[in-house]
Amino acid sequence: MSYLDIYEQWLKKTGSEELAALKGNDAEIKERFYSDLKFGTAGMRGEVALGTARMNDYTVARATEGLARYIESVDAKDRGVVIAYDTRRCSTEFALVAAAVLAAHGIKVYIFENVRPVPVISFTVRQKGAIAGIMITASHNPKQYNGYKVYGEDGAQMSPEATAEVVKYIEKITDCFSVAKANIGLSAEELRGKDNYAAQNNVIVIGRSVDELYYDTISKLCLSKDAVLKERENLKIVYTPLHGAGFVPVTEILSRMGIPCTPVEEQSQPDTEFSTVSVPNPEQKDALTMGIKLADRIGANVVIGTDPDCDRMGVALRGEDGEFIVLNGNQIGALMMDYVLLRRSQTGTLPQNAAVVKTIVTTSFAAKIAKSYGAACYDVLTGFKFIGEKIKEWEASGEHTFIFGYEESYGYLCGTHARDKDAVVSAMLFAEMVCYWRSAGTSVYRRLQELYEKLGYYTDLSVSKTYSGLDGMAKMAEIMKKLHASRITSIGGEAVEFCTDYEKRIKTYADGQAVKVFLPRTDAVYFGLKDDGWLCVRPSGTEPKLKIYVSVSDKRSMEQSTLRAKYLIGEMSALL
Repeated sequence: MSYLDIYEQWLKKTGSEELAALKGNDAEIKERFYSDLKFGTAGMRGEVALGTARMNDYTVARATEGLARYIESVDAKDRGVVIAYDTRRCSTEFALVAAAVLAAHGIKVYIFENVRPVPVISFTVRQKGAIAGIMITASHNPKQYNGYKVYGEDGAQMSPEATAEVVKYIEKITDCFSVAKANIGLSAEELRGKDNYAAQNNVIVIGRSVDELYYDTISKLCLSKDAVLKERENLKIVYTPLHGAGFVPVTEILSRMGIPCTPVEEQSQPDTEFSTVSVPNPEQKDALTMGIKLADRIGANVVIGTDPDCDRMGVALRGEDGEFIVLNGNQIGALMMDYVLLRRSQTGTLPQNAAVVKTIVTTSFAAKIAKSYGAACYDVLTGFKFIGEKIKEWEASGEHTFIFGYEESYGYLCGTHARDKDAVVSAMLFAEMVCYWRSAGTSVYRRLQELYEKLGYYTDLSVSKTYSGLDGMAKMAEIMKKLHASRITSIGGEAVEFCTDYEKRIKTYADGQAVKVFLPRTDAVYFGLKDDGWLCVRPSGTEPKLKIYVSVSDKRSMEQSTLRAKYLIGEMSALL
């Protein structure tokens, strides 16, 4: 059928005024019905609206039907699926649709009574021994988006291999209106406040009891109790959940530590429109603007922000001149990794086989810091699921002990209670780290400068090129195809010491020597430069964007390092 035929079918089946209003608007109809919403290793994500290429009850039901058939194929119906959701448009409704589809297959369902962050679903999948988890969220995307993430039994986002199997089942479902849904006897209002409540058709509503297990577990990750006791009464932290799921867990864990936290009231309540920010993304400085203003008013030195599903954390620190500096994800991760390694070393709890994990587009600064403590540093592909895979691998082999993992896109994990980014633990550790460095007579900001002075001034930048329209993905694919086929020997006058083509899984040195790369195949090209510098180009996994990353260092100053980084990223952009 053509996209117009599919549109007419949806219009007839739904009787929707929303779809009826599209009559005659061929461009919009084509956008919505030209293809199905793609389900990949990061699940699916799209604008909330009717259409095969949008997030709605029908596309959620189709995806869940595919997952249900996969669970039946591995004979794991009794193990169950955990469902959580954030504060976005239709998140609760989509969660209930997923629960009803799973229940129709006789699959046990654990659904949270209200919004919960990503780390809690990852933790709960493991705690319940579930076969899978579903998280309804579009993370830090604009307000019109929502999404659907699937977790495997280890609590990490589902592996590429398992995802491919789920996709096979999804693709067999040609009529999303035919997906059966069981009556589970729950509305959004009827979910709220329940815990260990047995609904209809093997659906269990979970809540506070699971939260308590999570809080008890992460509280054990504290590394500086004496410093917290000494400094907490003098500490002022401002926190904003950006209208998301982080408000309750972050304020709760800081309260249990006795650390005063002043929330940004205007951003503390759920708001599907995220009306106080342009985008609910703590990576962007303006998302922390209200927090910084409040911090100036009350004399706080730290501002912490989390995104709607509370897996990413952004931070602003007061610098030596009294002005706030918004740290980037590479800096936040480096500081926390340094702190964890330092305290584990000081307390004699750093194992000889200690290892940290970062993604290929995360700063080389991390490896330098790890080496200074005698810890190994491993690179994995972009996506926190690959950090989770390393934890699982090492638990089985004993080769290394996982200490810390992070990615430049503001995601961090300390501990193995979860296998995804955890902004609740990150907020807890960052607040504790502030106490530790204050007790030592210095500050987190000063510690960052000390690391630069000791190991080199690292600058990490990234830019994105957006490709809109139906042919946006095709344009990106063509650019990447040309990049894979080219042999770039210099960028901005700097010699390329090696090039790693992650699609071909080959690392080629300047002299022509080639070696195999043992990471999974992915669409990315990485150029190694002098002094641990590098550039990487890859398409985004969730948006029609081509992303360019650069990481360089200079022993002289941050200014010199930044000049080099900006020049290189400009030169790379010009080559594409």
